[in-house]
Order: sequence, then C-alpha cells, then structure tokens
Amino acid sequence: MGNNNFFSHEIVIITGMSGAGKTVAVQSFEDLGYYCIDNLPPALLTTFLALMKESERNITRVAAVMDMRGGEFFDTLIDALDKLEKVEDLKTRVLFLDADDETLVRRYKETRRSHPLEPQGSPLEGIKKERALLSELKGRATNVFNTSSMKPRELREKIAFEFANGSSPTFSINVMSFGFKNGIPIDADLVFDVRFLKNPYYVEELRHKTGLQEEVSSYVLENEDTQQLITKLTDLFNFMVPQYKNEGKTQLVIAIGCTGGQHRSVTLAEYYGKYFSESYQTVVTHRDVNVIHRKD
Repeated sequence: MGNNNFFSHEIVIITGMSGAGKTVAVQSFEDLGYYCIDNLPPALLTTFLALMKESERNITRVAAVMDMRGGEFFDTLIDALDKLEKVEDLKTRVLFLDADDETLVRRYKETRRSHPLEPQGSPLEGIKKERALLSELKGRATNVFNTSSMKPRELREKIAFEFANGSSPTFSINVMSFGFKNGIPIDADLVFDVRFLKNPYYVEELRHKTGLQEEVSSYVLENEDTQQLITKLTDLFNFMVPQYKNEGKTQLVIAIGCTGGQHRSVTLAEYYGKYFSESYQTVVTHRDVNVIHRKD
C-alpha cells in the first residue's frame, strides 16, 4: 500500500482471528523495535499517525493490534485503511493471523476463555461469526499467517523474517517437510508426495534418525529414483517459482511430505532449502521431525 517508492514511516496493522496469536505477534514486533499499541480503535489511526510524525521520539515504525475487542470501532477499519493508502511517505501493511476452527476451539478450551462474540455461548459459533466479519479484511491483508501448526517460537521467527528490515515485502520461500499421517499443511501453496521413494525407516540403523543427519540424507539422495525426482522437480520449480514472483506473490510455501515427516521429506526439504537460498530469501521448517517413533 502507499503511493511512493520511498517511505519514511511504516505502520503494521496486526489483526485476525481471536486466539490466532496476536499477543505473540505484538511481542515479536516489540523485539524488532516497533512502537506497539494494543487494541487501538481504527477511528484513531489517522490521529495517531499525525502524533507519530510530530513526536520528538522519532517514531518511524509502528505496529498496532486491532481486533474484535474494538466492538463497533472495528467496523471502521476498512475506511481507515483507505485513508492511510493516500498518505504520502507511509507504508501500510496488514498482518492477518488465522487458524483453522479446530485449533481455535482447542485453544479456547485450554485457556478457558470465552469468545468475544459469544461470551455465553459456544466458542465455535463465535469463531464462525468472526470469520464472516473478517473476510473482507483478510482479503485486504498484505501478509496472512496460518498459525494452526505453529509454535510461538515459529511465529516469532516468521514475523522476524518478513518484517525485520522494515522494507517493502520481498519474495520469500518456505520449504516445509511434513508427514501425511499428521495431515497436509493447510497453508501450503504446493504439495509434493515423496512416499514412493526408498524408505530409510526399514533400515534398522537409520530408523530412529532423521533427514537432518548425514547418514539418512545420503541414503535418500543416493537413490536413483530420488535423483530423477530432483531433476524433474528442479525443472518444474525453475519454471513455476518466477511465475509466482512475477504475479505479485510475496511468499511461497512448498510442502514436501512422506509418511511420518522424519526422513525422506526432511532430506528433500533441506536440499531445496539450499537450492532456493541461492536466489531467494528462504527458510526451511520441519513440522513433524520431532514426532518420535513415527514411520517415515
């Protein structure tokens, strides 16, 4: 957003589903040096921006949490974003935090909190209402993070990766390994199934190791089928990834899955993490590598 190639000020709106991780997010922005505000009414955004520019503290980067706690004030956020787009020298980004319904319900039960839209009723009903109310805002977001399978540390790392330098969003790739028996990552853009490759699980000395260890990665990579797969996938990636970047996508999640997410998928995620890092900002995550005694 904004109408300039150079921005002297930046504001990040942190919003999204209740229970999706906004508390962790605002703490992460504080660690990155942003001036943070929790529960700022959207109607006060432009007023705060004026104060921000006049401040003697030289505040140039602000992160503001805006969620359903704002009640009727929250309805004005879309209008406020429209106004911010017209402000000179201001870069506005919207970080929308989401999670699947099952995860959100579990989090509410763990914390024994009630949903702000259904304080006396079912958390699931409140979640459904909130999701409908936020659909337009999610469509306006510059970054959407699904935290269903993220630990707090992983969310902090993802925020640091995307926002640390305060510059315009750059194209980044997240190569993720996972196990199909634990479900397909719901935030993946591309999913590849490598369960047909020779399985280290059936080699006794490799069974309880992972693709992060040289013995396992060598076993997987030295296989002829793996080499053919790498040749074909690399050709596909060389065609597809630039197309995603040119289309304006800021992040691409490539998920590589085997049965348990321990051996084959981890090896290939590490391989392509190194491959992509030569040309793009790249992170590698292994969703299920610490799940013990799972068949790969």
